[in-house]
Amino acid sequence: MTATRPLTETPSATTTLLDRYRAVRSLSTTLCEPLEIEDFGVQSMPDCSPAKWHLAHTTWFFETFLLAAANPDHQPFHPAYGYLFNSYYEAVGERHARPRRGLITRPTVAETYAYREAVDAAVAGLLEGGLSTELRDVLEVGLHHEQQHQELLLTDLKHLFSCNPLEPAYRPAPRDAGGDERPAAVEWTTFDGGLVEIGHGGDDFAFDNETPRHRVHLQPFQLAGRLVTNGEFAAFVEDGGYERPEFWLSEGWGVVLREGWTAPLNWRRESSGEWTEFTLHGRLPLAPAAPVCHVGHFEADAYARWADARLPTEFEWEHAAGTVETTGHFVDDALAGGLVHPRPAPGLQPLEQMFGDTWEWTASPYVAYPGYRPLPGALGEYNGKFMSNQMVLRGGSVATSRSHVRSTYRNFFPSHARWQFSGFRLARDVDNA
Repeated sequence: MTATRPLTETPSATTTLLDRYRAVRSLSTTLCEPLEIEDFGVQSMPDCSPAKWHLAHTTWFFETFLLAAANPDHQPFHPAYGYLFNSYYEAVGERHARPRRGLITRPTVAETYAYREAVDAAVAGLLEGGLSTELRDVLEVGLHHEQQHQELLLTDLKHLFSCNPLEPAYRPAPRDAGGDERPAAVEWTTFDGGLVEIGHGGDDFAFDNETPRHRVHLQPFQLAGRLVTNGEFAAFVEDGGYERPEFWLSEGWGVVLREGWTAPLNWRRESSGEWTEFTLHGRLPLAPAAPVCHVGHFEADAYARWADARLPTEFEWEHAAGTVETTGHFVDDALAGGLVHPRPAPGLQPLEQMFGDTWEWTASPYVAYPGYRPLPGALGEYNGKFMSNQMVLRGGSVATSRSHVRSTYRNFFPSHARWQFSGFRLARDVDNA
C-alpha cells in the first residue's frame, strides 16, 4: 500500500472526498451523543464491543492502512493502540483478545476522542495533497468499514442495554412509534428464473466478496412482497414452534435446547399474556405489523418450514432486488427523529422492504464466487477468511446507512447469531405455489 501515481484532482473533487470523509466520521460521534460516560466501555458479550472500542478501532484503521502507508516515517499516535485496537488482522501484528475489550478502561473516552481528532486532521492534510489510486481505494474501504462499525455500534449498544435490568432507552420513542397497524396482506411476485448475472460490476465501490460478476441459473420462484411480521412469527411461537423439532435443522434444534430459546431475542410475555419487545427506545408493546427481528437463521428457516415455504437463496434475492429502487427505512431516517426500529411495510408496492428495516437471512452459505480473489496484503483478511460456517444476509437494516447498501452487498453471520437487526422474507418454488 505504498503511494503510486498521484491523482489529478480538481479542488472541488478533493473537497468532495474530504467532505465525505468528515460526514462518515462525524456520524460515529453523532451516534454516541445519547450515551452517558458509563455506557462507553462496557462489553455485554464476546460478540459485541464497547462503544469506545468502535470509535478507536475505526480510527486505528485509517491510521494503519492510510496514514502509515502514505508516509513510511509516520509515528503512531500511541505505541500501544495498534495492539489494543487491531481487530483480526494477522498481518498487522498481535492484538488484545476480543472477549476482553470491556476491560480496556484506558484510554479514557476523552483520550479516544482526541485520537480521532488527531487522525482526522492528518487525513485531511493527506487528502488536500491528493491521493494515489491505491490509497484512494484504501480510503474508500475505510469509509465503508466505519459505516459497518456504526451499525455494530448501535446493535452492540442495544444488546448492552437489554442486559440492564433498568432497560434504558437509547433514545425516546417518537410520537408516531405506532404498534396498532394491521400488516399488509402478503402478495407474491413471480420471477421466471433462467440465466441471470449476479455480483458487482462497474467502477463504483463494492467489497471484494461481491465479485466477480458471474452467471447463475435460477429456477422459477416466488418472493413474498414484504418481510415476515411479529404477528406472523407470534403465531409460530403460539403453535409450539420452539417445541417441535420437525421444523428445525439438527444443529438449530440443539441450540434451542441448549440456550432455552422460546421466542425471538428481546421478546417477553408479560403477566397479562401480551408480548413486549425491548427496543432502542426501551421496552414497548410488540407491534404485530412490524417485521420480526433479532432472529437467527435457524429460527428463520424453522418458521419457513412451518409456513410451508422456504428462505430465498441469495441469488434469488439479488435478482429480485435489482428490480426495485434502493429505498427503505435506514439509520438516516432514525437520526432525523424517526424510529430506530423496523417499521411495517407500507403495502403500496408489490415488492417492499428489500432494503432497510432488517437484514434478510437467505438460504445461501457464505462462500466465494467463481474466480474470487481477495484484496492483496492485510486488507485481504477483511472478508475472505470468514468464508466458513456463515450464512448470507442481504438488504441492510434500520441501523445501516443508506449510502452503504446496494443489491450486491453480502453480509454474513453464523446461523445462531441474532443480536443483529436480522429478519427474513419467504420464498416459494413456482411448482409449489
